[in-house]
Amino acid sequence: MQELSKQIQAIGKGEEVETKVFPAQIAYNAIPQIGSFVEEEYTSEEMKMQYEGRKILGLKDLKVSCTCVRVPVYRSHSISARVVTDKVLDIETVKNEMKNFEGLVYTEEVLTPMMTSNQDLVYVSRLRRDLTEEKGLVLWCCGDQIRKGAASNAVSIMEYIHKYL
Repeated sequence: MQELSKQIQAIGKGEEVETKVFPAQIAYNAIPQIGSFVEEEYTSEEMKMQYEGRKILGLKDLKVSCTCVRVPVYRSHSISARVVTDKVLDIETVKNEMKNFEGLVYTEEVLTPMMTSNQDLVYVSRLRRDLTEEKGLVLWCCGDQIRKGAASNAVSIMEYIHKYL
């Protein structure tokens, strides 16, 4: 946060931007690297998502492919998730089920991290059919990483979809 603030100030003054913490300028930027590169050009954070999801769901063969990107927001992690189920699900049914799920807020609004900060709720929006997979759904999810971690948000939603739908 300090580096982000310093870079924003430097840019505002027309000064040279210093990078110490991140591999590139973070202010007004997005960096597709969180953690160090460890396996097959994936980062430690991306591999953590692989392992945590499998462990939490008890699905050793769970397929996860992700790119973690550092985006300069102060609070709330965000993910775009693609879920492939055993059968084709009705979008309206899934939306209604999510609306009734405790701790989760489904909204038709364009969801941003700012809307989800300082609370324990998990927010989901932009639920839609995956255009490349008949049994696939795509969604956008945000949640305050201090109050509730991004990985547990994603896992809670996918676990619910897998178990109840």
